[in-house]
Amino acid sequence: MTSLQLTALSGAPEIREGDNLAAAIIAAAQNSHVSFSDFDVITVTSKVVSKAEGRVVPFDGTDEHKISLIESESVRILRRRGTLHIVETHHGFICANAGIDLSNTDDGTAVLLPVDPDKSARKVRGDLERATGKRLAVIVTDTFGRVWRRGVTDVAIGIAGLQPVHDLRGTVDHTGRVLEATEIAVADEIAGAAHLVLDKAAMTPFAHIRGIDPRHFGDASVAEHLVRRAHDDLFR
Repeated sequence: MTSLQLTALSGAPEIREGDNLAAAIIAAAQNSHVSFSDFDVITVTSKVVSKAEGRVVPFDGTDEHKISLIESESVRILRRRGTLHIVETHHGFICANAGIDLSNTDDGTAVLLPVDPDKSARKVRGDLERATGKRLAVIVTDTFGRVWRRGVTDVAIGIAGLQPVHDLRGTVDHTGRVLEATEIAVADEIAGAAHLVLDKAAMTPFAHIRGIDPRHFGDASVAEHLVRRAHDDLFR
């Protein structure tokens, strides 16, 4: 991989429950003069996936209701400060406030994470591949904070058609030393790069990425492989 091309797909409609995301992606690609080729990657924000899947719920704006929603979407509370909760979600993600989103949604509503983001990614990928005839990968992204680091970045919470981690353990570096711990979070790096071209205020929830090494593609892919297990985590 020597270069990447990342393009925000503009002109997407407001997504509502029941909308076909693949059709919206294709329309946005046409509007952006982007074609599809084998081994392209499409990123889709979790918010539009949730909207299409009916994961928008009433929200009265109170702290009590916010905390209730967070707790309902969590299996464990790790830390809390006021209404800020660091939790483990039903998916196994460690994140703030269970990924519940109150921005860019209708007044009086909150957007929950998709129930099964990997399944969502597989659905969008299948629809896109049937429509385009190309071998593609789809990543469902969400914006996460990072422990000990300021700022947020997008990460992969659902994956289809792409190996999420490139395991270099057991290979050697240019000096001949054996690598013992190096695993590259390919899907997260793609999600973070795509985040740079998306404009949250301009309704651009889709990005098109070209140039990913075909060796990273594969069908046996789930975002769960990016989650560090508790027994390997020194901080849980």
